[in-house]
Amino acid sequence: MGSSKTSLTTHSVISDFKEITKMRLALSVVFSSLAGYLLGVETVDYKTLILLALGGYFMVGASNAFNQIIEKDLDALMDRTKNRPIPAGRMSVNTAFVIAAIFTILGIVILYTINKQTAMFGAISIFLYTCVYTPLKTKTSLAVFVGAIPGAIPFMLGWVAATNDFGIEPGTLFALQFFWQFPHFWAIGWFLYNDYEKAGFYMLPTGKQDKGTAVQTIMYSIWTMLVSIIPVFGFTGKLQLSIVAAVIVLLLGVWMLYYAIRLFNIMTEKAAKQLMLVSVSYISLVQIVYVVDKFIN
Repeated sequence: MGSSKTSLTTHSVISDFKEITKMRLALSVVFSSLAGYLLGVETVDYKTLILLALGGYFMVGASNAFNQIIEKDLDALMDRTKNRPIPAGRMSVNTAFVIAAIFTILGIVILYTINKQTAMFGAISIFLYTCVYTPLKTKTSLAVFVGAIPGAIPFMLGWVAATNDFGIEPGTLFALQFFWQFPHFWAIGWFLYNDYEKAGFYMLPTGKQDKGTAVQTIMYSIWTMLVSIIPVFGFTGKLQLSIVAAVIVLLLGVWMLYYAIRLFNIMTEKAAKQLMLVSVSYISLVQIVYVVDKFIN
């Protein structure tokens, strides 16, 4: 009996650790930065690739742990989050703080070993997410705008890690992921509206599930589509896209736009959830198309 109890505690410690650092989200962020890296390099250096993945993971993990410390009382109010380690009482604030602090230091140090600029952008994203986005969420729907900045850094971070240079190319990657976050976040804000309301989070641009929010979601989906095909016109330096790839990327954008328009037409939480799922596939697929296109051509 004793051993099963120990393994159960070990299991919950591991799952709490995964939850406090939001492992799945962190891995998708790592995926973005690796895609950015592959787009930027001449020849792939696997050591840098591994450092970037680790540094990126620690960075996101730190942001999420800090976020859950700050929002512990609000998390307790929402069905979606009340079972997180801190509000559920499985982890103390001190433990979470130690994890967050260690992750911040590890993340920045690892990114610094790649180059200084990568570490700087990593530090900026932790700061914006923790000190600006998190407190703003209960005050204004503009929080999504602020949150989109650290959210858009990883894709660009990969390019900076590869080239030690910040120019039009990482700027374009940043813009793509920046605009994409609005339809993505608003779709989440829409289908979790009632849950968010309990904690006083206002994630939707008009503050409610209305046509105004749906129209803005459509507008930002269109902006995302436009930014995604900019590299085909040849003025984004080394970041290039073949015509075939641009057509594929545009079609992926049409696919996301279709679900944004559908949300406007039927205005249901189910439609918002579908848009959210499509938006997640969209960004990963676009990044894959960019990378594959670079290595084929």
